[in-house]
Amino acid sequence: MGNLLGCVKVDQSTVAIKERFGKFNEVLEPGCHCMPWFLGSQVAGHLTLRLQQLDVRCETKTKDNVFVNVVASVQYRALAGNASDAFYKLSNTRSQIQAYVFDVIRASVPKLILDDVFEQKNEIARAVEEELEKAMSAYGYEIVQTLIVDIEPDEHVKRAMNEINAAARMRLAANEKAEAEKIIQIKRAEGEAEAKYLSGLGIARQRQAIVDGLRDSVLGFSDNVPGNFSKGCSGHGAYHTVL
Repeated sequence: MGNLLGCVKVDQSTVAIKERFGKFNEVLEPGCHCMPWFLGSQVAGHLTLRLQQLDVRCETKTKDNVFVNVVASVQYRALAGNASDAFYKLSNTRSQIQAYVFDVIRASVPKLILDDVFEQKNEIARAVEEELEKAMSAYGYEIVQTLIVDIEPDEHVKRAMNEINAAARMRLAANEKAEAEKIIQIKRAEGEAEAKYLSGLGIARQRQAIVDGLRDSVLGFSDNVPGNFSKGCSGHGAYHTVL
C-alpha cells in the first residue's frame, strides 16, 4: 500500500537520498515521507549516521629494520548535513579510509626505532587522525577517534625481546641475591666481632676483678700482721717473705 501511495519510511539514525529523474533532490530525515514516483521521484539509497569502526592492519618496517604489524582502529560516521557528499562522492568508504591509514603509518613508523614505536603510538594515532580528518571531511565524513590498538613485531624479534627481558630480570635477581648474601655476611661478621669484643671485655673485667681481689687480700693481710711489716713492705725482700 505504501508503494502504491508513494510513501517511504526512513529508520532512526538513517537518512535516505531522494532523486528526481535520476538527479539528487533532497535528503530525507527519519520518518515517513511521500514519494510521488509518477513524478519521477525515487529513493537512490540509504545512509547510516551511526558510529562505525574500521580496524586496519598495516605491515611496515621500523628505522632499525624490524618488520611490524600495526593495527589502527578508526571510528567514523557520516555527517547528516553532508549526507549527499557521503553518498555520492565515495563508492567505498572503508577502502578509502584504509588507504589513508596505510599512507600515514608507512610514512611515520620507518622514522622510528622499534622501542620508540611503542612509546610514541599515541603520536602515530594522532597523525593518522589528523590526515583522515582533512581528507574525509571533504567527503562528508567525520573521524571521531583513531587508536593504535596493537603493535606486533616479527615473531623472531618478539622472541629475542622476551629473551633479552628475561636475561635482564635474571641479572637483576642475581645482583639482588648477591647483595642480600653480602649483607648477611657483613651482619654475621659484625655479630662475631661484637661477640669477641664482649668476650674480651668480660675476660678483662674478670682479670681486673682477680687483681682487685688480690690487692684487697694483701692490704687486709698487712693490716692484720703486727710489727714492722709496713717497713718491710718498702723493701722487696720483706714483701716477698710475707708473700
